Amino acid sequence: MPSPFPGMDPYLEDRAIWPDVHATLITYIREVLQPQLRPKYIARIGERMRLATVSRSYVPDVLLVHTMREPAPTLAMAEPLVADEPQLVEPLDEAVREPYIEIIARDSGDLVTLIELLSPANKVGDGRDQYLQKQTDLLATEANLVEIDLLGYGKPTVLARNVAITDPADWRYLVDISRAKPRTELEIYAIPLPKPLPKCRIPLLREDPDAVLDLQAVFTRSYDIGGYDLLIDYSQPPPVPLSDAEAAWLDAYLKEKELR
Repeated sequence: MPSPFPGMDPYLEDRAIWPDVHATLITYIREVLQPQLRPKYIARIGERMRLATVSRSYVPDVLLVHTMREPAPTLAMAEPLVADEPQLVEPLDEAVREPYIEIIARDSGDLVTLIELLSPANKVGDGRDQYLQKQTDLLATEANLVEIDLLGYGKPTVLARNVAITDPADWRYLVDISRAKPRTELEIYAIPLPKPLPKCRIPLLREDPDAVLDLQAVFTRSYDIGGYDLLIDYSQPPPVPLSDAEAAWLDAYLKEKELR
């Protein structure tokens, strides 16, 4: 079942669903771009790790703190048993993996273009600081940067955060493109909630024409494959903040689609 929305589905901005949405989008962005890049370029999925405090029932790594001083109590049995003394540990913060796409030149292995799809962690706290530092480092290189922000909440983080975007004034999502030369220019796609996602330019080396990323087609495929319609109750408000105008449009649109 396709998403009922003409463009981005705000229900998928839910922090509980987004990690899977993010991974699925990254996969199909690479799938769409790869045929356009061959044979000179290769699109690869990279992955960075960071530590984030989360409330979960398990974590992958532990830190030794101290041992127990007394044996733990056990159930009464015919022959009393004494448990071996375990070590008490405190969990480290869970490792969060954030995939991205890097387009490299096949012959040299040089990074040509980095495509970032932002996550909630990129827009708050230490995660935002780390992302901004990586952004700064990348701008000092000869690589192009493409940032895709499909989250309508959190602090502005993409390069276009310092630009006054008035056309359209009701934009919610952003894609921006910083070409290696000239860095003084920034290409922007500003997308309101009711509008389809754009077909974005993906720059390569200056002598080659841009690739084209049909972001709406990628989103539609991701929604279908992800089965997200089985996770979402469209009769309820989305678990993300909306402007008054967005909320009014969403309510009227879903009623029109007989989902409310």
